[in-house]
Amino acid sequence: MHLTLHLTDRCNLACRYCYARPGTADMTFETAVAAIDACATGPDCGIIFFGGEPLLCQPLIWRVMDWCRGRAPGRFHFKVTTNGLMMDEAFLAEAARRGLHVALSHDGTRTAHDAFRVRPDGSGTFPEVDAALERLLKHSPYAPVLMTVNPETAGQFAAGVRDLQAKGVQYLIASPNFAGNWTDAALRVLGREFRTLARWHEENYRKERKFYFSPFDKRIASHVRPDRSPSCRLGRRQISVGPDGRLYPCVQFVGRTEYGIGTAGAGLDEARRDELYLLNERDKPECAGCALAGRCHNRCGCLNIQTTGFLDRVPAVLCAYERMVIPLADRLAERLYKARNPLFLHRHYNPAFSVLSFLEDLGVS
Repeated sequence: MHLTLHLTDRCNLACRYCYARPGTADMTFETAVAAIDACATGPDCGIIFFGGEPLLCQPLIWRVMDWCRGRAPGRFHFKVTTNGLMMDEAFLAEAARRGLHVALSHDGTRTAHDAFRVRPDGSGTFPEVDAALERLLKHSPYAPVLMTVNPETAGQFAAGVRDLQAKGVQYLIASPNFAGNWTDAALRVLGREFRTLARWHEENYRKERKFYFSPFDKRIASHVRPDRSPSCRLGRRQISVGPDGRLYPCVQFVGRTEYGIGTAGAGLDEARRDELYLLNERDKPECAGCALAGRCHNRCGCLNIQTTGFLDRVPAVLCAYERMVIPLADRLAERLYKARNPLFLHRHYNPAFSVLSFLEDLGVS
């Protein structure tokens, strides 16, 4: 189980594609620990600090971590996703000391980044976020970077991915802004960029450059390991907690009270949780007969609600995207498997890859 604590509605940016509803509310410590008590089940639980911009609430992050570890040492692990503007050396040193994993949002090239990731006055943030990335990778070389691809800057996608790799990024989670204005022309540009990236990523494997690129590697993993289903299992694998303590089945539902599934104080409303889960999991009529239906993200409740307004309706842009990416990933995997590429086989067929790769990078034989 993962529990995402939306520590605040506040943000120091005004990103033009952000789905979050801006506000002034902050979560209290009492709300945070009540939510953890109510929802954190099982022997292993991830706590994700989210926002708004969660680093506006740094004291709360440290206090919650201390409480969790005092309550059940070794049971919890922690992650924060940040825009980077407040990610200074002092924060990173404290995060490293406490074992807080940090993920950074960065949209690649200056053009793509500054078109959308802006301050309230409209000014871009690329230099500051680029500097934050450099600081982060010094402390945590494997830190994930999150990239959002917009239709207006889709032509910068491949260049942005290569730039991030050149800066030392080794783990990139990239996805389109599905709520954007994806015209046929913009989708053609995106397809061209993905074809370029497929050739580039094959070269990564052949040269044994350890770069994880989620659009391809995640889909390859789900094909190699069918148990790694892309289904989000809405409200089962993770629960989001709003600043006011309301519980929701995922991050993009926060603030939509009609999709609440309980409160931190009263606990989960299991009947409502089950109702939303079953609605989300049922077969989608528009997916009938599609060979990719079991591998695509048509059951991503967040995506569906953001783009169509309904849990059980799939946006046409998702269909276009999956039909673009999955065949490219499959052909890439087929070529690398046929060549018995060592890095490919190690990453996708060896369950111990992460540990062994880390030890290898440390020079431990």
